[in-house]
Amino acid sequence: MELQKPAHVPAECTVAAPIDPRQLMRELQAFRDPRPARSGWELAITLVPFLVLFAGIAVAVKAGYWLALAATPLAGLFLLRLFIIQHDCGHGSFLRNRASNDWIGRALGVLTLTPYDCWRRSHAMHHAGTGNLAARGVGDVDMLTVREYRQRTWRGRLAYRLYRHPLVLLGLGPAYLFLVRHRLPIGLMNSGWIYWASSIGTNLGTALVLALPLVLFGFGVTALVFFPVLLSAASLGVWLFFVQHQFRDAHWQEAQDWSFHDAALHGSTHLELPRILGWFTGHIGIHHVHHLASRIPFYRLPEVLETHPRLREVNRFNALQACGTLRLALWDEHRQEMVTFGEAARIG
Repeated sequence: MELQKPAHVPAECTVAAPIDPRQLMRELQAFRDPRPARSGWELAITLVPFLVLFAGIAVAVKAGYWLALAATPLAGLFLLRLFIIQHDCGHGSFLRNRASNDWIGRALGVLTLTPYDCWRRSHAMHHAGTGNLAARGVGDVDMLTVREYRQRTWRGRLAYRLYRHPLVLLGLGPAYLFLVRHRLPIGLMNSGWIYWASSIGTNLGTALVLALPLVLFGFGVTALVFFPVLLSAASLGVWLFFVQHQFRDAHWQEAQDWSFHDAALHGSTHLELPRILGWFTGHIGIHHVHHLASRIPFYRLPEVLETHPRLREVNRFNALQACGTLRLALWDEHRQEMVTFGEAARIG
């Protein structure tokens, strides 16, 4: 008797097994170890160009070449990358030694106007409670459920609408955050002296760093260069943070149903940016991997996608699609999805 060959199953009919976040997290431990030489190189090729570019813009503007201000966004991108390195220091993933991570992070905080110890604490709380409706409010973009929004007074609803408006989120908000809020340990004032030392130390360090350009170029030129560079970096950074967790099929649950592993993988996006922007943003767009294994150095995140290609398609967005998420404002607990104000108004 001739044996029959197994029937061919079309590729489109095969269904891949769902990703197990817990198993994946164990597999990702292989990427955790930082490479000190690579880390030092990444710091050098970010810090040196930033300082040279900043000084070059200031010199040119002082000499009357105002066109040099067109280089402000480029300087802002380098400053944003310095923040990404500071971010990795906070996770202990930039260097192997914790003290080295901390002191590099504190030094970079002087340039990014971000008190390192305060930020590290609030960011750790963000990671620990991502997707948990009971743990919102620390290190997050504020978000209400549809029910919570309806329970507010008209003034409360108006305030929330203004807060979620793109001009506030990406304009006034970053300016307030980096120029005002970071100057004091807001939210950590009663949590210990280290947070006051972090805020005050960062303020003093920034003042000392700015003293040199103030002497060389004067207040007007220094302000004309410094503030646009800082705010361009801050606005892009806030946009990145927003789209990483605020999208249609985000993952939010009540505390009793919440799972860290599920929320990390399914509640964070894979923002696929053009290669040059991926470099400047430290590949932080591979955010679902970062939340599942935050000890992976930023420069090793692309390795993860090469080894686990299925992760490329999880919550995948391009930059244009990510901009569309800015309209989403509320979490619909019944539909289990983010909705716009207009959609919320039509929900019965």
